[in-house]
Amino acid sequence: MANTWYKYNQFISQNDSDEFDILHRPGQQVPHSGIYRCEGCGSAIASNVADPFPPQNHHQHGPTQGDIRWRLIVWA
Repeated sequence: MANTWYKYNQFISQNDSDEFDILHRPGQQVPHSGIYRCEGCGSAIASNVADPFPPQNHHQHGPTQGDIRWRLIVWA
């Protein structure tokens, strides 16, 4: 699985918001600008609030990876 990297920790803060626990489907409206990670394959995308998440055909999963589901990992 892919990791998200950063260099300067003074620009990143820990936050325990429940928003990081919500899984979003392709095409749904993005609730918060930030970086989202696909739960199945680990791909990461940057998305802007109110834009739609990428469509189902944005990338493909193998049978063991399940559906495409986006999780907020960095809230911008």
